[in-house]
Amino acid sequence: MTTENIVEITNLAFSYPTRDIFQSVNMRIPRGQVTGIMGGSGCGKSTLLRLIGGQLQPTGGVCKVMGQDVHQLGHDALYELRRKIGMQFQQNGLFTDLSVFDNLAFPMREKTDLPESLIEDLVLLKLNAVGLRGAAKLMPSELSGGMMRRVGLARAIALDPQLIMYDEPFAGLDPISCNVVGNLIRKLNDALNVTSIVVSYDATEALKIVDYVYFIADGVIAAEGATADVKSSSDDFVHQFIRGKPDGPVPFHYPANAYAADLDMAPRA
Repeated sequence: MTTENIVEITNLAFSYPTRDIFQSVNMRIPRGQVTGIMGGSGCGKSTLLRLIGGQLQPTGGVCKVMGQDVHQLGHDALYELRRKIGMQFQQNGLFTDLSVFDNLAFPMREKTDLPESLIEDLVLLKLNAVGLRGAAKLMPSELSGGMMRRVGLARAIALDPQLIMYDEPFAGLDPISCNVVGNLIRKLNDALNVTSIVVSYDATEALKIVDYVYFIADGVIAAEGATADVKSSSDDFVHQFIRGKPDGPVPFHYPANAYAADLDMAPRA
């Protein structure tokens, strides 16, 4: 079944035992676009990806991926759906004892019956797409941070997914690597005719490549819009977030008693 939106999230709620994450989140991810999900650290961006992938069970609402209610699927159907989803992990997630080549070959060997000769061709094709065909024999420990991120990206497209999710793809990278990775995400999305979800707190880099962006704060969608509209938005939250302002709807100080009251309660020597 083909739908205009590859992901449809309706009134999604989720809580950990000690903390509420989402109250009621509504989101539509159109096919073929790069959609950004942004927000401060700890707002639930990575949790949302786990809910989309069926790793977590919501406390309320519905999450549909490719027309299927993810959290109503049985074991086999869920894993069949996951084969259509590529994932670049926040910490790259490479197998440290496998070469770059074998990191990419791993999902092909595990999930397909392809002959080794064809797997070799496909691995080199994916590595060439991210500019690392010459690094096929290297170990992860021999790679720079930017190269590891690109290997993770190549592995995310190893099985030709329809949906690719990127969890903080710019974290810890220098400006040149950020630009390289961002351009790759955009180019691969368009060249492969896939759909991409980019989770990030890096407004500068993310807004260069996304078509539409959702901002999460306090368990809800605080703002959303096309990239051009977001950049010129007068919304206080959006303005503070994309410009990194210390003052605004997002407070600098963690909730606490009045400073004077805490000083009065402090033990004296």
